[in-house]
Amino acid sequence: PLRRALVAAALLAPLAVAAQSAPVAEADMASGEVRRINQEQNKITLRHGEIKSLEMPPMTMVFTVRDPKLLDALKVGDRVLFRAAKEDGTYVVTAIKPAP
Repeated sequence: PLRRALVAAALLAPLAVAAQSAPVAEADMASGEVRRINQEQNKITLRHGEIKSLEMPPMTMVFTVRDPKLLDALKVGDRVLFRAAKEDGTYVVTAIKPAP
């Protein structure tokens, strides 16, 4: 019984950590509005608020999208939460979802 309890705890611990970190992860996301989508070039233009992780003030700019499928469910005018990173000198959207 003790061994089963230890195995169960070991298997469930990562899930508990993931559940606790989810709200923090969303708090890391910047808010924005979709201004333009370019499916052919995997680019999105966002009018966004401050992006704290990049020390970037609010502005409108074009981002490359890491996964082109992220653009499929979006349309101009959508309010979104997104995460961006600077990779090889380019600003890249790594995650994006509709804002609540």
